[in-house]
Amino acid sequence: MPAKPDAARPKRLALPVRRQMNLTEAAHDRLRELNQRWKLSNNYLLVVLLEQLDAYADPEKLDAAFERFIAEYGAPEGGMEKKPGS
Repeated sequence: MPAKPDAARPKRLALPVRRQMNLTEAAHDRLRELNQRWKLSNNYLLVVLLEQLDAYADPEKLDAAFERFIAEYGAPEGGMEKKPGS
């Protein structure tokens, strides 16, 4: 007989997309601070931050942050490219 699901145990979120990620020291430090507070892995922290972005980020301030970054470091031509098979 299969085990009944434990109502007290939260469900796990599947993270099917796996990519290597490089960060600045400052960005990594911020993730570590969030990890210490919320006890979530970097993967889950990034899911929350990105999926809930509209709930906490001011669109004009976000645009300004990207514009500052691109002014300093530039941006690749064409943005992200979809790899074959993904």
